[in-house]
Amino acid sequence: MVITKAEIERMDEIVKLAMLLWPDNDEEELKREFEKTLEDEKAIVLLAIEEDLPIGFAHCQIRSDYVEGTSSSPVGYLEGICVVEGHRHKGVAKKLFKGCEDWVRAKGLVELASDCELTNKTSIAFHEKLGFKESNRVVCFVKDIDE
Repeated sequence: MVITKAEIERMDEIVKLAMLLWPDNDEEELKREFEKTLEDEKAIVLLAIEEDLPIGFAHCQIRSDYVEGTSSSPVGYLEGICVVEGHRHKGVAKKLFKGCEDWVRAKGLVELASDCELTNKTSIAFHEKLGFKESNRVVCFVKDIDE
C-alpha cells in the first residue's frame, strides 16, 4: 500500500470514497468541490492505494479563520478521512493521517484540528487514538426568521 497525493485523473474514485464518508451529499456537488480542492495550494487530498485501487482517502486543508480550541492561526484541518470496509483496522487511516501531519508541518504550521458529530463515538475514539485532544463540545442552533 502507498499513500499518494490525489490527482484529477482519480476524481471519480475520490468522490466515491467521499460519498462513503458523507452519504447525504450530492455526488456532482462533491465533484465540483474536490476539483477546486485539488487545485488549491492550501489543501491536499491523499489516497491510500493498494494494487492500483484506492482503499482510503484523507482531505486536509489550511484554515485561517478561528478554529475552536487552537492557539495559532492558520492551522491545518483534517476535513475528512475514510477507509473502505475490509481495509479498516490495518493502519491505513493512521498512514493517511501521518501524510496529513507531514503536509501541515511542511507548510510551517504547528497545529492540526478536526471535528466530528457529538454522537459519532467511532470518530471520537479514532481522533483520540491519533493523539487529538477534545477542546470543546458545541450544540448549534438555527431559527428561521421568516415565519
